[in-house]
Amino acid sequence: MWLKPEEVLLKNALKLWVTEKSNDYFVLQRRRGYGEDSGGLTGLLVGTLDTVFDSTAKVAPFRILHQTPDSQVYWNVACGASLEEISQHWDWLQQNIIRTLSVFDSGEDITSFVQGKIRGLIAEERSSACDEEDPERFREAVLRFERLFGLPQREKLVTYYSCSYWRGRVPNQGWIYLSTNFLCFYSYMLGNEVKLVFPWDEVSRLERTSNVLLAESIRVRVRGEDHFFSMLMRLQQTYLIMQQLADYAIVRFFDKETFHAEHPLANPLHITQRALEIHARNQSFRAFFRLAQEENLCEVYESFLWVPFSHVNTLGKICVSENYLCYASQDGSQCHLIIPIWEIFSVELPDRSTRALTVCMRGKRALRFSEVRDFERLAATIRRKCGAVGSPQHSFSNPDEEGVMVGQSQAVSTEALMNVFHPHDAENLDPKMLKERMKEQSWQIHFAEYGRGTGMFCTKKTRDLIVRGVPETLRGELWMLFSGAVHDMTSNPGYYGRLLEECMGSSSLACDEIERDLHRSLPEHPAFQSDTGISALRRVLTAYAHRNPKIGYCQAMNILTSVLLLYAKEEEAFWLLVAVCERMLPDYFNRRIIVCFLGALVDQAVFEELIREHLTQLTEHMTDLSFFSSVSLSWFLTLFISVLPIESAVNVVDCFFYDGIKAILQLGLAVLDYNMDNLLCCHDDAEAVTVLNRFFDNVTNKDSPLPATVQQASATANDKSIQRVDISDLIKEAYEKYGDIRTEEVENMRKRNKLYVIQTLEDTTKQNVLRVVAQDVKFSAAQLDELYVLFKRQHFVSCYWSVSSPALHNHDPSLPYLDQYQLDQSQFSSLFNLLQQWTTHTHLQTLARSAFNLLDENGDGLVNFKEFVSGLDILYNRSFTEKLKFLFKLHLQSGIQECKTLKSSRFFPPAEDHSFSAHLSDSADDGVIRRCPEKGRAKVDLQEYLKQWQEDLQRREENIKDLPRINQVQFIGLTKTLYGLFHGDEEEESLYRAVARVTSLLLRMEEVGRKLQEGSPQKTPQTSPTSSQSTAQQPDVSPTPPISPETPAECEDTPEPPESPVSQRETAPSNSDITPNSASRPSTPTSSPTGTNSPALDTPTDTPSSPSAVRDGDWSFSFEQVLASLLNEPCVVRFFERAKDTDALIARARKNQLKDKH
Repeated sequence: MWLKPEEVLLKNALKLWVTEKSNDYFVLQRRRGYGEDSGGLTGLLVGTLDTVFDSTAKVAPFRILHQTPDSQVYWNVACGASLEEISQHWDWLQQNIIRTLSVFDSGEDITSFVQGKIRGLIAEERSSACDEEDPERFREAVLRFERLFGLPQREKLVTYYSCSYWRGRVPNQGWIYLSTNFLCFYSYMLGNEVKLVFPWDEVSRLERTSNVLLAESIRVRVRGEDHFFSMLMRLQQTYLIMQQLADYAIVRFFDKETFHAEHPLANPLHITQRALEIHARNQSFRAFFRLAQEENLCEVYESFLWVPFSHVNTLGKICVSENYLCYASQDGSQCHLIIPIWEIFSVELPDRSTRALTVCMRGKRALRFSEVRDFERLAATIRRKCGAVGSPQHSFSNPDEEGVMVGQSQAVSTEALMNVFHPHDAENLDPKMLKERMKEQSWQIHFAEYGRGTGMFCTKKTRDLIVRGVPETLRGELWMLFSGAVHDMTSNPGYYGRLLEECMGSSSLACDEIERDLHRSLPEHPAFQSDTGISALRRVLTAYAHRNPKIGYCQAMNILTSVLLLYAKEEEAFWLLVAVCERMLPDYFNRRIIVCFLGALVDQAVFEELIREHLTQLTEHMTDLSFFSSVSLSWFLTLFISVLPIESAVNVVDCFFYDGIKAILQLGLAVLDYNMDNLLCCHDDAEAVTVLNRFFDNVTNKDSPLPATVQQASATANDKSIQRVDISDLIKEAYEKYGDIRTEEVENMRKRNKLYVIQTLEDTTKQNVLRVVAQDVKFSAAQLDELYVLFKRQHFVSCYWSVSSPALHNHDPSLPYLDQYQLDQSQFSSLFNLLQQWTTHTHLQTLARSAFNLLDENGDGLVNFKEFVSGLDILYNRSFTEKLKFLFKLHLQSGIQECKTLKSSRFFPPAEDHSFSAHLSDSADDGVIRRCPEKGRAKVDLQEYLKQWQEDLQRREENIKDLPRINQVQFIGLTKTLYGLFHGDEEEESLYRAVARVTSLLLRMEEVGRKLQEGSPQKTPQTSPTSSQSTAQQPDVSPTPPISPETPAECEDTPEPPESPVSQRETAPSNSDITPNSASRPSTPTSSPTGTNSPALDTPTDTPSSPSAVRDGDWSFSFEQVLASLLNEPCVVRFFERAKDTDALIARARKNQLKDKH
């Protein structure tokens, strides 16, 4: 069968494959272990590996490779299960392709042609055979997926493949299932079952690898452990889908990006393989042609384009979107162009025999395409779009008129600042100015030959001119063109002016940050020493912050924007900033994800990878490359503007707008290569920093026509003993040595390293949280790690099957580590129930809700990890008294506010002012976070944080005497909870009897105290004297229980209570009907696990039902009374003191967490 051409890693492949036939362009190979010579050791090994697996997972024994002439690059173009099958493909290539290839001049052209032909064959086979997955077979796979992994039915299976999973050196043949949120694998061979379920949001590495044993495999790293999957017939396709799903998880859960309703990925419950492919294709299309996010690839056509400047037809693809007709060559000429649909006024079909069409544009230009397979459909599409797409730019053709219009409400600059502060002098005959004019003439010749502005051909010659340097007068125009900003501005006339009107006079955190950084932006340049430049910079940054509040304003944006304003008009600078922040440097300036400069960290990881690949000598000398990450951060954030003089930095920006981040990576490698010898002599990081700083100080631009007042010459500029480096030479060297780095390769490395960077940052957050929490709990380090994973996963699980889950907003990376992940009540209840240590309990939901309210320190409806683990630590590891106190607090529902003022130091700091205003001004939860009115962002006061931390360490334990008394209804709830906890225990009967005895005893104590109070001449409140008197009567009822340490002092010396202002207690009914029942039934066996049939729970229901009667005749108990009574029951104490198997409980929760219905 024909395969989509993909590059083959031939490392170690010669040991596994034998060449059967070959010619100048193709190689037919047989896998060892098949056919002849299969008896050798290598053949036996390979044959065994291939034959022990399921037939659908076998590596095809025959394949055909295409070799690029004069190169070691091979492309896999066909495979076959038999010699007859592969021979048919070989014969077809001999008869139809070989003769044609001789007409091409270069090997790249030959490879491009072969790839195009093979793709065409695959497309024909698919259209004729209707290559769609069998619906019935896919439904069976879905049912098998649900049965094997126990995930909710809402989890959408995207696709599945047969493959092998390597555990050590033993392969396990099975099936890999790729769903929206999980990577799953199942294998069962000879009684050995392997079942894996990995959430995509926990994947930190995803890459293709090759080694001696496995020719090619996919490595997946989850929580620090590597997993290898191989023997995939469609390995590249599988890898791409896995990459897309992992990226989709990042976009949803970390970036919190939402999609419009028509987007193929809008609903995670309906994700399909086709939707992922469409999304990836649109992303690649927009990135290559630098188009706006609204543009999607609608149609693709292979064709030849007549190139007038070289007088040849070049093979390539026509890409049609909603508003643009784009073309990119595939023959190695690196030719591409972009034509707005509104620039086309007619489409003609001059020659049907050659399937040609001519696209006529304004300005007397025309493009001739030929050999277009469906040329009539393409012509109809272009004509239809020409009629449907408006031409917004036609409303204004004079940019100055637009500037005047906008200037009616805002004084918008319509000139680049460089023209204002350093106007071009046409009569200057300075040698530098003469060279500048020569550059201008070269570009004028290029424009005459290749076109100018929109629709210009971009070729290798264009890049050569860029590398040599762009003339000062053309810099702004070319930046707009190459970045795609010209299309944005043309499509949105008047948009910038409207933004300025909307944000005029507004005040926000972004505005404050902008004002702070305005005078730090190129302060040496005259343009930013005047109000003209400062005002323009303020307007551009403020307008962008208003346009994109998700980004707002981030550091380094001011430096970049100031350079843009030097060479572009104010509105053009705004659209250039849009292109940089939203397309060319994704996630560089994004407050939504982990850290503000995530994109820069990702590109630094790519940079490290390129250093290992291209600068091996430096890698061997410096084993830890993290040094380069810290040094190069400013290189990426400011495009070298902050480390190079402005006259040299603009040349770097020229290359960036043409080649994107690839140009910055190349230049970074060139800088390190140039300083290789000096870096190898460094003994520490400080010396290396000095070497690089000295190098940048000596970089000059000998061709710069800028005057000395504008140039940022270094302090050693006049020292002739120091060797100078010209920026043009440095850039030229970067392109010569590292120009073979492909943009597609960089984008793949970005995707791969983004997973790693995000998970590294997440691991840092986890370690900081665990370091703080471990001081206050008795869980082991491993248990805390597992609990954190469960806690974090609970946050994501509630978001898996929701289009726009509100729980996503509970993750705020701008907050301190402890508060970055928080659970709401629903999430908390689910996790609390998973980790509860009791077999069954009919009131678990109520108990979980009460626990949530108790642990929610600041009442914001969210619980962080420290609060959650603190409560769990009491139930798992603390003493009987602590556990009982926790349960006691859970049932103080009516007095919950009073209880919150007395919370234990284990999870509650003392609060002096509980007013809402004081709560907001002082603290969001711990006196540290001061919320801003914008988008949940917050600032951290480190001094307050340290002070609060010190108070937490020094805070004393809560006195149990300070706990409120528990009333009748609350005590009944506590009793029911105890009955529920005891259900199913081996001592269940004894525990039920013990609770019944305690309940009866407490009721009798309360009754005796009430009678003594009624007989007393003084009106006393129902406080500790009642407890004292009741305790004095205790021997009449039952044996004397052991008293808690607090009780004796209270019983021996009871102060005379003050006279109560309330007289209702004197006339309150004594509930004489309750006491006999309570006293007569404790010996009766209690069979109800919930206590609904027990006397202790039936008795209180006979109290008067009216609110006044319940309030006046209600009885209550102190915590000391409850504790003292329960301490007299050894079986109850044993139950709560019994050691818990924490690891088993955590393992159970981990197993059932994904099965929990959310």
